[in-house]
Amino acid sequence: MELGCLLNYIRQRRDTFSPGALLSICQDVSEGMEHLEAHHFIHRDLAARNCLVNDALVVKVSDFGMARYVLDDQYTSSSGAKFPVKWSPPEVFNFCKYSSKSDVWSFGVLMWEVFTEGKMPFDHNPNHEVVRMVSQGHRLYRPKKATPNIYDIMQRCWHERAEERPSFSQISILISDALEVDGSSSA
Repeated sequence: MELGCLLNYIRQRRDTFSPGALLSICQDVSEGMEHLEAHHFIHRDLAARNCLVNDALVVKVSDFGMARYVLDDQYTSSSGAKFPVKWSPPEVFNFCKYSSKSDVWSFGVLMWEVFTEGKMPFDHNPNHEVVRMVSQGHRLYRPKKATPNIYDIMQRCWHERAEERPSFSQISILISDALEVDGSSSA
């Protein structure tokens, strides 16, 4: 993965990506997460900093230090365990409950990172404020490069109720459809 971490890659090349190229990055990550989901793994730390880019511009999910293999798609961590607050859904910071649907929430934040070309989510808010804001229904804004259709995918990932969020296989289809619509004119 010659080009290193996705976060640094998009930050260093800010303003050089078309929306279609950004969406293709998200598609690679979604397909990687679809594979993990199908094999009963929960990543628990999905973010642009934990993806790698090769010289063919293929993006792969990496850093499995917090990953867990689960049979029932659920993992409850001990309270007090560290977790990435700005990438986490309410059920993680309220009940320490992880599932493939908490990874879906994190994927929505990763999409936001990609479409802002490397901005920090909730960059002006400390973690305790983010917990309060998200619990009250606040979500990240639509990035300039994200069409309403693309932002809709992010918002689906951030549904309050985990069971209402799409699976990674559904997200992959949504992204493929968006690439046909949004990517054809901007790739």
